[in-house]
Amino acid sequence: MPMPAVSEALTLPVLWHGLTVPLSRLLLSVSVGLFVGTLIEALHWTRAVAKIAQPLVRLGRLKDVAGASFSLAFFSGAAANTLLAEALDRGDMTRREVILANLFNSLPTYFLHLPTLFFIAAPFIGPAAVLYVSLTVLAALLRTVGIVILGRLTLPPLPEGCVACLLDEQPKWDWRAALDKTWRRFRRRLPRMIYYTIPIYVAFFFLKRWGVFDVLEAYMAEHVPFLSWLPPQSMGIIGFQMAAETTAGYAAAGALVQTGGLTLKELVLALLAGNILSSPVRAVRHQFPYYAGIFKPGLAMNLIISNQALRVASIALVTLGYALWG
Repeated sequence: MPMPAVSEALTLPVLWHGLTVPLSRLLLSVSVGLFVGTLIEALHWTRAVAKIAQPLVRLGRLKDVAGASFSLAFFSGAAANTLLAEALDRGDMTRREVILANLFNSLPTYFLHLPTLFFIAAPFIGPAAVLYVSLTVLAALLRTVGIVILGRLTLPPLPEGCVACLLDEQPKWDWRAALDKTWRRFRRRLPRMIYYTIPIYVAFFFLKRWGVFDVLEAYMAEHVPFLSWLPPQSMGIIGFQMAAETTAGYAAAGALVQTGGLTLKELVLALLAGNILSSPVRAVRHQFPYYAGIFKPGLAMNLIISNQALRVASIALVTLGYALWG
């Protein structure tokens, strides 16, 4: 199938106003957003949220150590999982209780990185970031409710008492320490973001001009019926999310936002679909060595599979709801 003709000559003013200026503005916004999000993480903004969760721990019939692990997960996933592994080794928790407690920790683990997620996404996709992040938060809340109900139905009643909480043992962060930590993380993360953003943005600029998405639309109509509900431009977002990192998907989405290739709803649905398809494989690749260093390999794989199955189910449910009623 021949490529459509380019409607506008590729001159220096076109490259400057259509590519260089918006790309420079985007890189500046991303840099500021990354720094702010990392700083909020370093300041432990979720400390107050952890205290609110204690009634949920009791409602789900989770033991005190699970409540302590939940609180720790707002600051360190490794520390939270180590607490569970030690409880299992001592015989204070059963294997089922450890699995449920680890699944219960998915909410604080998500909140731990929420500032960076939002402040990275916002410069790329603008107002869509609020909606996309809100839907992923809703999915995380649904996972938590599901685990509380499952624990209530499958675990024995707990004795009366107060859920242990290790928040007071956490170090008090001052601004100097937080800024030092933020600067170290910022210098490590920024080059990787730029590495993805620039080539992806440039590629999408030319792909749209050359009419590649028109060709892809015709191909999808004939060969990819199960994704026909998404516009062809969204395949780039999903593809980059699966092949690279989430930032690459945001960069692809940002390029389409700048060129007006997708509506707000289509953009959010594409990001959610990419999230569903890309997260499980990436989780096994990155999390298994970390989990296997804390739990036994069999339990480590069980935890990863259980977490991803629950995560995919919750996001798929939210995606379906938004697609039908959003």
